[in-house]
Amino acid sequence: MWRFIAFTLLCLGGINWLMIGGLQYDFIAGLFGTQANIFSRIIYVIIGVATVYIVFVTLFGKGRLKLFGYKKKKQKLKLQDDDD
Repeated sequence: MWRFIAFTLLCLGGINWLMIGGLQYDFIAGLFGTQANIFSRIIYVIIGVATVYIVFVTLFGKGRLKLFGYKKKKQKLKLQDDDD
């Protein structure tokens, strides 16, 4: 659950940077007035923490980012005795 939230925030931060670079419009600052507004700064910090979390989870997961907590079920192989 936390990974999915962090990944979503990471995507929103990336889209914000895309808008800054391409359109020269800061979406977060547009919502809260200016970049110096305390609410804008809190959102920037939350997105930054989410990014650091995703980086560490991915590095310690050996390059895998499991967004959902499901595990793949292992199938047991049945060996057959050949009594010929």
